[in-house]
Amino acid sequence: MHERVDLVTALARARSPERPGPDTSAGPAVRAWPGPPHALPQGAPGQLDLDRLLRLSLAASDGSGRLRPAPSAGGLHPVDAELVVGTGCPLPPGRYGYDPLRHRVHRLGPEADGTLPGATVELSVTPRRTVSHYGHRAWPLMLLDTGHVAAALWLAARALDMAEPVLRLDGLSEGPPAALHLTLPQRAGRVSQPEGASPPMDVPAPGELLARRSAAPPLTGTPSRDALRAVLATAVQASAGELAWCAAVGELAWCAAVGEPQPELVESAPDGTLRRLAAGEARPTLAVWAAGQAWIADAGAVLIAYGCPADADAALIRRTHLRAGFAVHLAHLTAVRHGLAARPVGSWQQADLGAALGAPPGRDWIVHGLALGTTHPDEEKTS
Repeated sequence: MHERVDLVTALARARSPERPGPDTSAGPAVRAWPGPPHALPQGAPGQLDLDRLLRLSLAASDGSGRLRPAPSAGGLHPVDAELVVGTGCPLPPGRYGYDPLRHRVHRLGPEADGTLPGATVELSVTPRRTVSHYGHRAWPLMLLDTGHVAAALWLAARALDMAEPVLRLDGLSEGPPAALHLTLPQRAGRVSQPEGASPPMDVPAPGELLARRSAAPPLTGTPSRDALRAVLATAVQASAGELAWCAAVGELAWCAAVGEPQPELVESAPDGTLRRLAAGEARPTLAVWAAGQAWIADAGAVLIAYGCPADADAALIRRTHLRAGFAVHLAHLTAVRHGLAARPVGSWQQADLGAALGAPPGRDWIVHGLALGTTHPDEEKTS
């Protein structure tokens, strides 16, 4: 299902202090694809390994569907995936729906004219799942979730030595909100970057992707400056249009609120160092803005994506939220690699960061966040 909603109105309401109503039924945990289910064949040499790709990115690891590699608000997982399969894949060319609970595909129809070699994963949402708990706050959360799923697929493709996926997070209303086209490298080994291109993050190991989880609060302990700088750099690179897969340029700004020994807001400077954006303690205010999640006030640091002004049109709303989810997912992996506990924070109300810092109101709203700490409580059983 593709979105049919007035996103401008929906986002304004989601940012308001209005509270959602009582929970309703979330419905089935996955989309009911027509036709019989089919196992994913093992890829032969020279074919895309779709089986491993989906196991590393979308497949649930238990029957409830909550343990999936990509985090989701409330563990509700509204994102659905369709595969448009061309030549060079273990599946016959055609369109397929993916069932992440059973790790099966359902053939939906033949390949369309102009289908590219390899496979394209198209991402859309079933709104009922997220609306069931978050009500009017659901739409920005579903876009963030879609960005996280796109990042999970992107990382899985990199881990399996596929060519860097062609990523579409362009904000267009036609077609699915996000899509990735996947192919094998044209030659053996890692794909070299074009001269002058920014390097991608280190290629992850499959085990890293299967082990990732959102850490449960509390997330205390201030990250080192080196770790914080690396996490910020990953987020900036993934959201600012510097990589080949990035379609949007300069639509999100990033900073981090840190605690001890000196509470402040810091951001990445052009030379890669951290510079102060503002002095003072921001975390209690962030806790209020983040749907009253009090534990955020004690987090070691909170990475913040902000932008998407009040007068943004629907395309900009989609683009910034999709890109924020994508960037926070990659930043999360960087945080874990630096020994940090991390947890995405997606629901923000009245979070006009720019106005709080003395800038004109309505310009710099918080879009997404990532809470960080150096302590490691038991990891959450629900991503």
